[in-house]
Amino acid sequence: MNKNPPALKTCMFVGSSRRDLQAFPDSVRQGVGLALYEAQNGLESTSVKALKGFGGRQILEVVEGFDGDTYRAVYTVRFVGVIYVLHVFQKKSKKGISTPKQQIELIKRRLKVAEEHYKQRQKKED
Repeated sequence: MNKNPPALKTCMFVGSSRRDLQAFPDSVRQGVGLALYEAQNGLESTSVKALKGFGGRQILEVVEGFDGDTYRAVYTVRFVGVIYVLHVFQKKSKKGISTPKQQIELIKRRLKVAEEHYKQRQKKED
């Protein structure tokens, strides 16, 4: 009996998220990269949690700390065979743990971009 491993999901970056990730400290990039790789394999890293306000576990965020700062990468597993990295940022707010409203609005806009990209991609495959 030959069991092939499941196909690795494609990882797509929306907007400036790839460039923003590249600007992070090395250890943060490595932590985010590992979490995304695990997601590509259908797993969920221990550094990942659901992003509140999006209902369920389809919009996730990786939280990494470095030198007293907090870094986040938000991605979605909503689509079959592909992960979209929607936003990557350093959390600046010193009060509260919630994601600032302007960041949530950007994530929502980029989610719409990802949805449109996925639909176009599906049309090409049909």
